[in-house]
Amino acid sequence: MQYLNVFFYDIYPYLCGTVFLLGSWVRYDYGQYTWRASSSQMLDKKGFRLASNLFHIGILGIFVGHFLGMLTPHWMYQAFLPVSVKQQMAMWLGGICGVLTLIGGLLLLKRRLFNPRVRASSSTADILILSLLMIQCALGLGTIPFSAQHTDGSEMLKLVNWAQAVVTFHGGASAHLDGVAYIFRVHLALGMTLFLLFPFTRLVHIWSAPVEYVTRRYQLVRSRR
Repeated sequence: MQYLNVFFYDIYPYLCGTVFLLGSWVRYDYGQYTWRASSSQMLDKKGFRLASNLFHIGILGIFVGHFLGMLTPHWMYQAFLPVSVKQQMAMWLGGICGVLTLIGGLLLLKRRLFNPRVRASSSTADILILSLLMIQCALGLGTIPFSAQHTDGSEMLKLVNWAQAVVTFHGGASAHLDGVAYIFRVHLALGMTLFLLFPFTRLVHIWSAPVEYVTRRYQLVRSRR
């Protein structure tokens, strides 16, 4: 089991990160016509707006929470934010965002599976990546009871130390996960797998955030009348 632990939590993060970055770059250069969100809203708008808004609001909150919570050095907030309070914030805010994501994502998945028009325009990769996101979200929500058993934040610190050891290229990052609940390990492994699959799915549209909308000139749209 030790070699699996070393592979998944010492080596696998860099493998996934490399494919994530290089794969996205290569697809942007050589697959411009596939670089799109492939929205199915025009095929059937019923229930789409609610499901999409719930999913995107929730997943944006999860992303920001994970990014700041996992990668912000402890010394930057320890003077005013105890680890125990930070964990409570992560459990409550993360739980709310997770529920929003799960509800919205399941509605979108149901639409893709059972709406004939949407299903006809959906690829296997579309259904697979959305299904994996829902499993990952459910696993994330499933970690909350285990976090609640460590109100001092010790369990969360192990995960934070692992993540920061990985991004700072410190060897032996897997050692920080000693003693963590198994569900956390599965959650981490699946999360890294999503980064591995990222360049081969519609998720690449995340890179194309509409930042230019803020600075572009107004467009005047007039009716034919």
